[in-house]
Amino acid sequence: MSKRTRRNHSSIFKAKVALDAIRAEKTLAELAKLHDVHPNQVNDWKNQLLERAASVFGGESASPAPVDLKELHAKIGQLALENDFLAGALTKAGMLSAKR
Repeated sequence: MSKRTRRNHSSIFKAKVALDAIRAEKTLAELAKLHDVHPNQVNDWKNQLLERAASVFGGESASPAPVDLKELHAKIGQLALENDFLAGALTKAGMLSAKR
């Protein structure tokens, strides 16, 4: 059995499937087969649409706070440096084999 490659569905497709699920004219299994997606995915898209429907009409937005990328990149660099330092120290102490 060959693995299926990961598919990225457009937001329009997801909305169409979610609306079909909300209408409940067909079961989740039937919708999943019709749209060639997993039934759990149909249910997830339906729940996401129901949770965020109020934002369409100007309700409270549930968007996360803006992310400072410079701060995150600095943290990644710091952690990488610490990992390299500790790996070198453990190797010299004989507690970490050279092979990983």
